[in-house]
Amino acid sequence: MLFGRKKRRITRVLIVEDEPLVAFDTEHFLTAEGFQIVGTLDSVADATAVLAADGDVHLVLVDLKLADGSGIDVARAAGGRGVPVLFVTGSCPTEAKDLAAGCLAKPYPQRDLLLAIRAIEAVLGGDTPKKLPASLALFARAA
Repeated sequence: MLFGRKKRRITRVLIVEDEPLVAFDTEHFLTAEGFQIVGTLDSVADATAVLAADGDVHLVLVDLKLADGSGIDVARAAGGRGVPVLFVTGSCPTEAKDLAAGCLAKPYPQRDLLLAIRAIEAVLGGDTPKKLPASLALFARAA
């Protein structure tokens, strides 16, 4: 197909967010955009359990502050399984560059979340992202 859309590399997303409204909005928005939500969780323990059990997670969206600890622990678990991570947080941790593909600063419009996922997808595919939202820091780890 000459003008068809590229096939997505990222289709299965794990959301790890302890703010119920943010988690619900993110899940609803990404589902409407055609993503499969592997789970919407609020704890490190639940997220690491899903990552251990499900070998088909394409991206983890994780907040820094969670119900039982830090999103950094989730990022480490995901990285150990080769799953890219996008921190979605108000304050990007300094160690994020070594653990994640990027960091999207809260609050952000939903459009910026979609652009951030597309940017990570582009880098994973060996391409240069076409457009980066101002609230996104994309890290070398994305490649």
